[in-house]
Amino acid sequence: MTDLLHTLPNFPTKLYTHLLPSLEKNLVTTTDLLTLEPLEISRRAQLPLLDVRRLTRHVLATLQCQLGVANAEETLREYENQPNASSTPILKQSGAAIANKWSAISTLDPSLDAAISGGIPAGYIIEATGERYQSSDSIPRGNGHSLPNQSFSGAGKTQFLLSLLLIAQLPPPHGLFRPTVYISTEHPLPTSRLTQILRTHPHLSSLPPQDRPSLSRIFSIQTPDLESQDHILTYQVPVLLARHHVGLIVIDSIAANYRAERSSTSSSGAALGLRSSQLLKLGHQLRTLAREHDCAIVASNQVADRFAPTSPPPPQARHMGSSPPRSLSSSPHGSSQGMQSLDVAIMPPLPPSNPHPNQPQASIYPLLTLDRQQNFFTGWSSGPSSPVPFSQQTNQNLKTPALGLVWTNQLACRIALIKERNLGARGEGSDSAEGAERLWKRYLKVVFASWGPSTGVMDRGTEFEIWGGGVRAVEEKQGEEG
Repeated sequence: MTDLLHTLPNFPTKLYTHLLPSLEKNLVTTTDLLTLEPLEISRRAQLPLLDVRRLTRHVLATLQCQLGVANAEETLREYENQPNASSTPILKQSGAAIANKWSAISTLDPSLDAAISGGIPAGYIIEATGERYQSSDSIPRGNGHSLPNQSFSGAGKTQFLLSLLLIAQLPPPHGLFRPTVYISTEHPLPTSRLTQILRTHPHLSSLPPQDRPSLSRIFSIQTPDLESQDHILTYQVPVLLARHHVGLIVIDSIAANYRAERSSTSSSGAALGLRSSQLLKLGHQLRTLAREHDCAIVASNQVADRFAPTSPPPPQARHMGSSPPRSLSSSPHGSSQGMQSLDVAIMPPLPPSNPHPNQPQASIYPLLTLDRQQNFFTGWSSGPSSPVPFSQQTNQNLKTPALGLVWTNQLACRIALIKERNLGARGEGSDSAEGAERLWKRYLKVVFASWGPSTGVMDRGTEFEIWGGGVRAVEEKQGEEG
């Protein structure tokens, strides 16, 4: 039962000291308590049946209390008095009551709010993923020159998060009227950029001083390594939330410490298993904080390249869709390069044109293969259901969010910020920072969300731009050519 306190940190284990050693010796986990029959656990651990049944019901009652289902003590007394009762506990709140308590953080842009179905709600874990900033020497120039000592914004993750740090301090309906927390794993809080947003955004700058967001209401925490990150999230952040009634936690970025830790340790299968358990623990911690303190948690995530196929496969390759995806790290002996599969994956060859005109092209790949499913949870589509024609997919800038499926399953929403070359932009002024930014287009795409619809695989999303006041949607110009 070593995982009991990880699942329920406040569970009264002193009441069951006569049971826990035997359960731990026989490798009985909390999941076993909730899924197996008490009689089976009693035989396996050689313990009294009534004591095992009481422990199982106590664990179940505590979990129900955390999820908002009745009171743990009342439910436990019901179980003890009526051991065979099959009555369903009553929810503390109805669906209408929960809907009326909806509180969200706006982006102060109607188009972006509509894309996110109303804004960033409290009580959820949301991820904003996209490319990082890039230096000027990595941007191609038509004249063969580069801009020295300059860097350009990436997809706009940090700009999006900085705007939320300020807007969350506004009173409803725009914000939560509560302080915010910025947890940095890479760089300190950019206070100069926050000051620029406050001074430039028309809504924020027009507010009276007593209602205007303040940098003094942003708590900044730096976590340079994985050990300090775990300690701060476990012990310090819960105290900070309880004392100051924080409404938003921003983590920028969630993958940095894991990638740094991975590069300095072994990449064996045991390391992969350890990393998965760490991500599961992190997801549980963040969900508990969001639920118990009714705050929004928004984390930025990095991405890795994913390679598209270079040529269509032979006809017989259509029947190989159920085979597992290959990665750069695949090895028949499970070499130490296994961790590389989290970052870079090689897509299997795409099938040729549809041999059955009346059948959808996407049906060639089996439904449950990674090649089909990743179009719906990564934000970058490829394959039969991609909006990009096959002839152009070799040049498509495909990405995959870091930390893999284990982290994806911890999220309530993933927002992909996609940066693409603006093929219609003219080259004048490209030797300046402003001119270089005009060569790019950015799109906000809701990959999945538990409170609203996703953007859809076939849609690019809502185009936005980075400006002095943060981020804003780009209005479509009628009649514009090129």
